[in-house]
Parts: sequence; structure tokens; C-alpha cells
Amino acid sequence: QRSQQLKHSAWLAPAPHRLNSGLPVNIGVLFVPQQEAWVVERMGKFHRILEPGLNFLIPLLDRIRYVQSLKEIVINVPEQSAVTLDNVTLQIDGVLYLRVMDPYKASYGVEDPEYAVTQLAQTTMRSELGKLSLDRVFRERESLNANIVDAINQASDCWGIRCLRYEIKDIHVPPRVKESMQMQVEAERRKRATVLESEGTRESAINVAEGKKQAQILASEAEKAEQINKAAGSA
Repeated sequence: QRSQQLKHSAWLAPAPHRLNSGLPVNIGVLFVPQQEAWVVERMGKFHRILEPGLNFLIPLLDRIRYVQSLKEIVINVPEQSAVTLDNVTLQIDGVLYLRVMDPYKASYGVEDPEYAVTQLAQTTMRSELGKLSLDRVFRERESLNANIVDAINQASDCWGIRCLRYEIKDIHVPPRVKESMQMQVEAERRKRATVLESEGTRESAINVAEGKKQAQILASEAEKAEQINKAAGSA
């Protein structure tokens, strides 16, 4: 119960605030690296976004408020519990691949875009797993990933972020359910072995019967030919 309370409190924890201590200082002449977007505010109001290369700003009036990376971002989604349609609790984690498409929305649309998308991925995963049974979760893994990506993109469009891919890393099944799945697999294998053995016995019996039938036909034809030859000889 204590661990469940800690997990619940961690899920409900507020989003961490961004740290602005590592932002570049405006010295008038700035060189923006490739695949970065610097958001500039003039007297506390959004002014413009600096492009990579040489840029000029007015000291004291202009301030670099946010630095957004335009590269693809990889985020580990923490392990979480989810209940399937047939009431089986799974422990599942994944990897999220993001990219900032609009630096303005990513800076002013949400406090912490990465944290928001991670929470959205967790809630979407629990929602999608609740629609599938345990057997379908393993069979429809790719479609599950695609549904999660679509749901995240619909919600994160106003944040200026696009989810490129979502991959499920591990699915942990409870031990008892795992044992029952193994027993089911073994039963299916025994069933197939019994069916194959019975089919082999049936084919063998059919072949033996066909052989006896052909032997009797050939014997009767030989006897018939012998009688015809005897009659012809007597005539």
C-alpha cells in the first residue's frame, strides 16, 4: 500500500519548472548553433525567434527567454500499470521520439513540453490497453503504437511538438497469468500433436485398405482372364 501511495503521488506531482540559468546572455552579437531556435523577448514580450547563424540584438532591452532544440528528442516513458479488457494488470514501459516543430508554441503553449507529452503518453497507453484483451495486446503491438502516436499528436499540436514514433519496450505479465499462458501453449501443442498423430493413423489405415482393394481387384481380374483362356482353349 505504501508503494502504491508513492506511485500515485508521483503521478499527481506538478510539472517541474524550467531552469533559465543556462540561457545565453545578450551581448548584442550572437551566433545561434545549427538545429536550435532561440526565443527572444523585448521588454518582457515576445519579439522574434533567432535563426541559426549571426544575429544582432539590443542589449538590456532584448532577452533570450527560451532555447529550443530542433533535433529529435528521445524520452523514456517510465514503467506503469495498465488493466486490459479482460482485467489483467500489466506493467509496461516505452520510448517516445519527439521533435519541436514550432518553437513559439513549445515555449508559450505549455510549461514543460517533454513532461506534458510523457504524461499524455502514459494516460493514452492506459486508455488504449483498456480496449484490448491480453492476447490482442501481444498480437497488435504495432497498431497499439500507431494509435498512441495519433492520440499524442492530436493533443500536442497546440504545444508545437510532434510525436514521430512510440515503441513499447517491455510488457511484464503477472506470474500467475504467465503460468496459465504457458499451460495454454503446452495444451495447444499437445492438441496439435494428437491431431497430427490421428491424421497419420488415418492415412495409414486408408493406404492399407486401398492396397487390399487393389490386390483383390487384380486377383479377380487374373482369375477372370484365366477362365476366359480356359474356355477359349476348350472351344
